Amino acid sequence: MRPKALPPVPLLTAILLMLVPMAGVLAWAVHAGALHGGLALVAGAAALAGAVLVLRTYRGNADAMTDYAARLAETDEPLPPAGTPPALQALAATIGRLHRVGLRRAESVRMQLDADEAVIDALPAPLLLMDAERQVVRANRTARELFGDKVVDRDLASCLRTPAVLEAVDSVLRGGASRIIEFTLPVPVERSFEAQVKPFQQLVPEPDPSLLDGDIEEEPAPRPPTVARMAILTLHDVTAARRSEQMRADFIANASHELRTPLSSLLGFIETLRGPARDDPEAQDRFLAIMHDQASRMTRLVNDLLSLSRIELDEHMPPNGRVDVVEELENVIAALQLKAAERRIRLRLEAPEELPPVVGDEDQLTQVFQNLVSNAIKYTREDTDVTVTVALVDGAAVGFTGLPASGGAAKDKRALRSGTAMVSVSVRDHGDGIARTHLPRLTERFYRVDAARSRAMGGTGLGLAIVKHILNRHRGRLTIESEVGVGSAFTVYLPAVGEAASSSLLSPSPPRGEGRGEGEARQDFRGRAAALPPHPNPLPGGERGLGGV
Repeated sequence: MRPKALPPVPLLTAILLMLVPMAGVLAWAVHAGALHGGLALVAGAAALAGAVLVLRTYRGNADAMTDYAARLAETDEPLPPAGTPPALQALAATIGRLHRVGLRRAESVRMQLDADEAVIDALPAPLLLMDAERQVVRANRTARELFGDKVVDRDLASCLRTPAVLEAVDSVLRGGASRIIEFTLPVPVERSFEAQVKPFQQLVPEPDPSLLDGDIEEEPAPRPPTVARMAILTLHDVTAARRSEQMRADFIANASHELRTPLSSLLGFIETLRGPARDDPEAQDRFLAIMHDQASRMTRLVNDLLSLSRIELDEHMPPNGRVDVVEELENVIAALQLKAAERRIRLRLEAPEELPPVVGDEDQLTQVFQNLVSNAIKYTREDTDVTVTVALVDGAAVGFTGLPASGGAAKDKRALRSGTAMVSVSVRDHGDGIARTHLPRLTERFYRVDAARSRAMGGTGLGLAIVKHILNRHRGRLTIESEVGVGSAFTVYLPAVGEAASSSLLSPSPPRGEGRGEGEARQDFRGRAAALPPHPNPLPGGERGLGGV
């Protein structure tokens, strides 16, 4: 409740200076008999009533101006009080003008704050502002996309559980110097960040209790602002740089190791051709053919290494295209028909009539299918079939819970979140099979079950390593089933798109093709083995992929 405005002391003094002498004169006149007592009382009462009227008029005008000023705090342009004297009207006009100036300044400050907020949100690097209690008080749009919209007003540890970063933030909040830390977020795809933690001080005004409860003090005491210690955490994505460094080191190590043998062979044959076989046409033809094979192998190796480097560089960026799996498989099979015919191998494609597209990069998925079918043609027995079976399956069976709703596919958030349907592509051969001990390492670079046979067939040891990294980018899965003496089946699972994918799961039909036996061995990306039931129930893939020849 607002206190009533009291009359000022000078006004009270002036009224007393008028009333006291008048009362004295009236008393002297009555005492001297010059004035009747009743008339003196009437005159005194009239003078007192005039003083009271003056005080009430002042009080009313003051209350009207106080109410007008209070209404200005609630509305933009309240009307000044009616019946105000000209002097007070000028005061009311001045108060209104000051109020409009204050509104314009407040609007200017608000627009500046909005512009600052837009600039902070437009920063490509995630930015978090923490208070002294490590509570996140501000987060730009990039940070909210990375950690979720609920990151604000929560402890930093609830969204970022990296001990080194939390310790650096606590150190800065305790008064320490700026810190720079590098850390890795393992999910959904491994990404490396450089975290910069810097101290930040903000002036926080002390709240005025009189304004909080609606009272207005006559002379409010000045309240100096307090200094609040805070910390700014900025994250810089250095995944591409770190992967480039690692790929450069891996390329040098792998290339030097794999190229040593063919280069040594080429040098040996060149010395032979320049020496003992200088005049031997038959030996020259034989050696030149071997040299051509070795040079072709080096070319394939370099191409596969470059392809793997490009794939790894973009592995943390999920694709946003749409790919018709059946159409791509038909193109791949058509391209490999001649290669299969050389070994009298029949390529069979079994797929349902209607199949939803998958989320992916068309060129990279074509490379996946080509590597799998090409490997099957190489290692299956002659006069057998290589069967490619396509089906729509429930992604929950392979640990798939849906694609993230951020990044380049933001336009199709609703479609991508429509379910956990996945399209499976299984490539089954009738080769010698792979022993269980080799399964966990098949997608390692240059790992071969039979190195001599792989080199003889033109393999580089990078085929399924490329498949693994492409599937990591596509949030897909890879499982391998193999039985020695029977054959192997490589199955790829890719996220499907659209409501039709989810609705199709309500009445699934079993995929056509050869069934899986009870005794087949299975190994997922992490190397766990289990007996297969009659219905496929593949396990989720991981960093250590299966298969690679």
